[in-house]
Amino acid sequence: MPKFAANLSFLFTDAPFPARFARAAAAGFAGVEYLFPYDWPAADIAGWLRAAGVEQVLFNLPPGDWAAGERGLACLPQRRAEFAAGVETALAYAEALGCRRVHCMAGLRPAGIAEAELRATYVANLRHAAERFAGIGATVLIEPINSRIDMPGYWLDDVAKAFSLCAEVDRSNVGVQLDLYHAQIIQGDLARTLSDNLSRIGHVQIADNPGRHEPGSGEIHYPFLFALLDRLGYTGWVGCEYKPLAGSEEGLSWMRQ
Repeated sequence: MPKFAANLSFLFTDAPFPARFARAAAAGFAGVEYLFPYDWPAADIAGWLRAAGVEQVLFNLPPGDWAAGERGLACLPQRRAEFAAGVETALAYAEALGCRRVHCMAGLRPAGIAEAELRATYVANLRHAAERFAGIGATVLIEPINSRIDMPGYWLDDVAKAFSLCAEVDRSNVGVQLDLYHAQIIQGDLARTLSDNLSRIGHVQIADNPGRHEPGSGEIHYPFLFALLDRLGYTGWVGCEYKPLAGSEEGLSWMRQ
């Protein structure tokens, strides 16, 4: 069975953020992830991790102005300096938290800029981030996110595009973060996608569809996919990035089974 990490931006949200680490550990999780750490001092988060005895698995690079609707900077030619500054901020947090995976959000597709320029900017930014994070042995991840339901206008909204970008960037510490919920909406064919691309997958996330709730609530047959990951020899983390239907602990029956 894969090893599971609790996404603290989605689970245990009835508790203040600092209390969620211990809640995750008590529920059986050995690792945690979340969207962003930047509202708290890194030293404080490191203390919460140590007290709970859990590993920091993943967080995102600064996305721009999240509250204003921005969803990453990596593809935006006019924001390259801000992206580079965000890399340094995330690098400091990753080093302090012992985190060896960071997700680089692409951003929303801007009007009036050619696709070739957006792609070239994205590739250049990823190569820069890969070089900086290589110094601490960390991997930079890119994630295809569906633009039809969850994130309208998101530039990296295609699974095949994510793998082709990963190949174009051509850095050993750049991989694809495959969220099976998003991949199901984008194209389906999850088992073949995992089997054909495992060497480039650096992190997996899960939620069921429709609704983005816990496994077993929708159409995705997760017992089969978990067994497939074992057969394929996947040794990475599986992040639980879903909205529980009736409480975080109550919704974990799928994991206990």
